[in-house]
Amino acid sequence: MDNPSKITEGGVVYSLGQFDGKEVIYEFDKVLIYLNAKGKLFFGKHFKIYQEDSQILFQLCNYFIRDKENCAKHNIDLDKGILLSGPVGCGKTSLMKLLRYIVPLQRPYEIIPSRNVTFSFNHLGYKTIEEFGNGKFYCFDDLGVEPLGRHYGKDCNVMGEVLLSRYELYNQTKGKIKTHATTNLNAEELEERYGNRVRSRMRELFNLIAFDSKTMDKRS
Repeated sequence: MDNPSKITEGGVVYSLGQFDGKEVIYEFDKVLIYLNAKGKLFFGKHFKIYQEDSQILFQLCNYFIRDKENCAKHNIDLDKGILLSGPVGCGKTSLMKLLRYIVPLQRPYEIIPSRNVTFSFNHLGYKTIEEFGNGKFYCFDDLGVEPLGRHYGKDCNVMGEVLLSRYELYNQTKGKIKTHATTNLNAEELEERYGNRVRSRMRELFNLIAFDSKTMDKRS
């Protein structure tokens, strides 16, 4: 890739900023134009970036482009992953699917619905927890609303166990292996779902970026 500040989608070249030969100087308004275009290609022509989400997007974009100065202003730790929370339908999953594309040279993460991890556990047992506790980059979607796992008559809070494994991995790799997640739940609900120990590990694993609880449902 000769110029990482330019990305071609559907035959159109989008500029994300200026490339000085060493690094890209991103321009937020250009990144938003690209995300809007990529979203329409990805999700259909009804997709759009909403003006009221610009503050959240600014934080997320700064995290993904690794803008140390702006991240420091928003208390975002570049070694941690992102926990993106907000009400149902506010666009969390869509944004996490799209933001991977503004940094094509960075290692991508796979988006996995949390309920699929539980279903896998129900079939395969603890092998599933090992599998998702491995060295891949993941974004666990809809964290906290997945059912309880059950394998050979034993109940298991599967995602709680996966998060503990991811935390160990995060420590072993000194933050090089990242975990992201989206959730509709607030901090108290997450603690109720996973317990205090997992919740305290989550604080160390994730930067919390939250939509306003009054954000409209964009799917209606």
